Amino acid sequence: MLAKRIIPCLDIKNGRTVKGVNFVDLRDAGDPVELAEIYSAEGADELVFLDISATEERRKTLVNMVRSVAEKINIPFTVGGGISSVEDVEILLNNGADKVSINSSAVKNPQLINELAQKFGSQCVVVAIDAKQINGQWIVHLVGGKVPTELNLFDWAVEVAERGAGEILFTSMDNDGTKNGFANEALAKLSELINIPIIASGGAGNVQHFVDTFKEGKADAALAASVFHFKEIEIKTLKEELRKNDIEVRL
Repeated sequence: MLAKRIIPCLDIKNGRTVKGVNFVDLRDAGDPVELAEIYSAEGADELVFLDISATEERRKTLVNMVRSVAEKINIPFTVGGGISSVEDVEILLNNGADKVSINSSAVKNPQLINELAQKFGSQCVVVAIDAKQINGQWIVHLVGGKVPTELNLFDWAVEVAERGAGEILFTSMDNDGTKNGFANEALAKLSELINIPIIASGGAGNVQHFVDTFKEGKADAALAASVFHFKEIEIKTLKEELRKNDIEVRL
């Protein structure tokens, strides 16, 4: 059985780490390079770095910061935000990223998933899907959750997997920042439909939420931000508790 992964997420805006609720009301959470170094030392399995305004502002991910983070950590590092071409990915990988996360660009140009998987390998390609429930349907949203699409979460996830993505990062916009737990029902359905790893995102508030998303949501990894940034949950303590609940993690 593969170990479950704990992944802190650094949402970056204007060079700082920020955190909001339901994708709005952002507040400062610290220096991304310092936080990355701390999480690497504390036992995080991976790190995700999302330049959350890159797509909206049509600006490329902050390559210099990516390089600075990569120099300080020794765990896999995924970078997303404003990535829309093979060239963008090449630059990020050459500056220390291990994987890239694409979201809006994948919806607008699904063939990009195929191209990236063929050129860099599926293990390099994470497709992020932000979705919220509208009239009982999980609807995919773009541009930091601002733009609804016609896409259904589950249909899109199946297509993404078929096109060669190595992982899906699913954020429930309804749960994001609420600290009420992950969207485990949707996660469990995703895990039945696709055979690539699923990273759960949105809603972590306590240790039990992580236990539940691994057991009920069948998630392969759990991503969180504010509970780590503001020291509400320590990664080491979290992993010890997961072990006590018979969930395999690397200590």
